[in-house]
Amino acid sequence: MARTAKASVGVGVLPARVVAKGLAAFRIFMGFTLLTNGLAKVVNKSAYDFKIVSFGLIDRGVARGLLVVYAGPKSHAPAFMKSFYNSVVLDHWAFWQYFLTAAEVTGGVLLCIGLASRFGGLIGVGLIGPLLIMTIDNGAYLFDFLPDVVPFVILALVPSGRVWGLDGRMVARFGDRWPF
Repeated sequence: MARTAKASVGVGVLPARVVAKGLAAFRIFMGFTLLTNGLAKVVNKSAYDFKIVSFGLIDRGVARGLLVVYAGPKSHAPAFMKSFYNSVVLDHWAFWQYFLTAAEVTGGVLLCIGLASRFGGLIGVGLIGPLLIMTIDNGAYLFDFLPDVVPFVILALVPSGRVWGLDGRMVARFGDRWPF
């Protein structure tokens, strides 16, 4: 019996380096997602047509329109969040549109290059998490924001920038003092 258990240990288990590379690819993809939406806000353009592919991204106007709906009168979002988004963010959109743009570009770059990758994941959680909370009770599709939030939570918890990222170089230089 012990021989059978011992023989099965390690069967089907991927080497840690393979898993780390997969997580690094995942990190880069999520960073690319944040970065492209941030760049769409920089140029303030949401529709792109390259003849062989056309797609939309979330520019500043679309982002504002979504927040108006998510925090609007028909929204079932918690009152404190509706109040914050209406009286702080939307009423002062001239500032917040650039803050949002900077946060998306910063988080995207950090994740793409793997520098302070956990912080990049935290930025993603900070941007998408409130949208999930505001829309969770609106009777909409449950998985509108959940597939966006969960990957950023994982990236905020796991040091994914140590493979194919600058965090690996920082750990080599600073050891355990490099927290990301």
